[in-house]
Amino acid sequence: MIRTVNNPSRRTFLASAAATTAVSCLPAAAFAVETANPSPIRLGMASYTFRSFTRAQLIAALKDLRITTVNLKDVKDHLPSTSVEAEQAALADYAAAGIRPTACGTISFTKDDEADIRAKFEYAKLAGVKVIVAGDPAPTTLPRIEKFVKQYDIRFAIHNHGPEDKVWPSPLTVLDAVKNLDPRMGCCIDVGHTMRTGTDVVAAIRKVGPRLFDMHIKDLAQRDSKESQVAVGEGIMPVRAIFRTLAEMRYAGNVDLEYEIHADAPMPGVIESIAYMRGVLNGMGYTG
Repeated sequence: MIRTVNNPSRRTFLASAAATTAVSCLPAAAFAVETANPSPIRLGMASYTFRSFTRAQLIAALKDLRITTVNLKDVKDHLPSTSVEAEQAALADYAAAGIRPTACGTISFTKDDEADIRAKFEYAKLAGVKVIVAGDPAPTTLPRIEKFVKQYDIRFAIHNHGPEDKVWPSPLTVLDAVKNLDPRMGCCIDVGHTMRTGTDVVAAIRKVGPRLFDMHIKDLAQRDSKESQVAVGEGIMPVRAIFRTLAEMRYAGNVDLEYEIHADAPMPGVIESIAYMRGVLNGMGYTG
């Protein structure tokens, strides 16, 4: 059972964030190598990881983690969709902190309705992102959505949600639906949900190829168990093979950590996950 706290106090958050002091105890290789090449893999954060915390707390955590890019969701006050003014205020806070939004989502596209779809593309346009991560669009809405993709020049990345999702279980399902549509219609591969469908994650990444626009990364201790999520590096996810494949493909998107467990105290697992991924990149000869 995953515990969540709807309104964690500042004390609770800081107690969790205090775990960032562990950063100074990690090997230098977990963060950067002066002589290494710049990494072709851009590590970012899915703000859903901090869904129980405010925008100010999210920004503080990202700064501690030295993460400068974020996939923003309309959760808490991370990137409000209630008004242009509220969204602009949030964007100003990120800009002041040196944090750049790279995607919005996940965003639901359940209505085959011009006004509803346009409002969501306007939301992404104002955020200055070139990727919308879509959670559950009905397949029948894709031709209408494609028109907005062409009009706004914003890529539309459908997020797969595993075997429980009968419409979009794996990235291969997404690819089959969009393969004849505009090339800006594609995937946000969630590697954990992909693994749980029995799909080879690395093979799926290769097959999706240029229609991969964003990635949500996590780790599992058991291949078929959603409840077995662990910090990245503690499970069986082939992280090095994933990074190597993305580098070979010249993948231009982000790899965003989506740590969905311990919603009330995510920082210890987040720190471990980011340090592990940076260590993998350093081992490949890249700065992380």
